Amino acid sequence: MADYQTMQTGVAGARSAQIDEGLRAHMNKVYGTMSVGMVITALAAWAISGLATTTDPALAAAQLNANTYLTSLGVTLYGSPLKWVIMFAPLAFVFGFSAMINRMSAATAQLVFYAFAAVMGLSISSIFLIYTSTSIVQVFLITAIAFAGLSLWGYTTKKDISGWGSFLIMGVIGLIVASIVNIFLASPAMMFAISILGVLIFAGLTAYDTQNIKNTYLEHAMHGDQEWLGKAAIMGALNLYLDFINMFMFLLQLFGSRE
Repeated sequence: MADYQTMQTGVAGARSAQIDEGLRAHMNKVYGTMSVGMVITALAAWAISGLATTTDPALAAAQLNANTYLTSLGVTLYGSPLKWVIMFAPLAFVFGFSAMINRMSAATAQLVFYAFAAVMGLSISSIFLIYTSTSIVQVFLITAIAFAGLSLWGYTTKKDISGWGSFLIMGVIGLIVASIVNIFLASPAMMFAISILGVLIFAGLTAYDTQNIKNTYLEHAMHGDQEWLGKAAIMGALNLYLDFINMFMFLLQLFGSRE
């Protein structure tokens, strides 16, 4: 009897160790995929802004400031109705990706995520026209430190924060509506309030999404469906990527130094 109990305890311990190892691998994949997406976004934004601007008056299609001009590509991207398509393309991409991921393989979902990251780079490339490079780097580092701390807390806390989800999603919807309204109002006070609320909401979502990714893995690890877990890692990376990008953009609006 004692031998049987010892054997059962050993099996349970081995299974627990296997799940812990799998969770670490799963989280590493989530953070790794997210990081690659961030690099793609940064490179795309930097490259597109470089093609859209010039310091050579001979190549200028419009003047941006005293020393910088927009090329014909820049005028098309930032000065034509196409800018609205570029602005809302990531939002449409997210909805489409979320709806279709169950019909994709994990490998295809990963490629689609990287394509989305490139589209996001195009959408936010105008920050290089508005803010100084120094302030962009500074705010990025601030965001990275805050994101790491919030995500670590969400992963390690014993507190169940699943109840935050519905309130935070309602907050995101409110932010989207308020931001669209403020496009037409152009109110600095409203933009300031939106930016502060945006930072707080996406800070909360960073912790919430991290805990949710962890709990989702633990709930499904026993089934051993690697294809499903692979797609779950991609969706987790997408959620954390969006938390980071949005927190960065709202912090940039609050603290970025304009050109």
